[in-house]
Amino acid sequence: MSRQAERVYTDKSSIRHIEALVDELPANGHVVLLLKDGSSCDGVVSTRPNVQVFRDGADQEGINATVQLERPDAPDWHRRVWLDQIVRLEHLDSTMASEN
Repeated sequence: MSRQAERVYTDKSSIRHIEALVDELPANGHVVLLLKDGSSCDGVVSTRPNVQVFRDGADQEGINATVQLERPDAPDWHRRVWLDQIVRLEHLDSTMASEN
């Protein structure tokens, strides 16, 4: 994966928000992600995301992360979502639903 991102974050509040989302996205968890643009997507988390250092278009260094979703019933389908674009997430299985 490229180390480029549209948006990177250096402020503590945004970094904490991204880290909190990482904690709520366990590998193999079935989730629905509600995004800032009003869309949503659902799928199974292929691997727990990791907070990483990226550079934006202005070459500023900061934090962001992505999550890769897959669907077992559609082997060719996958979607990568930037965590900073997630407004809310819902668990569709018992992996973490009981912990919320």
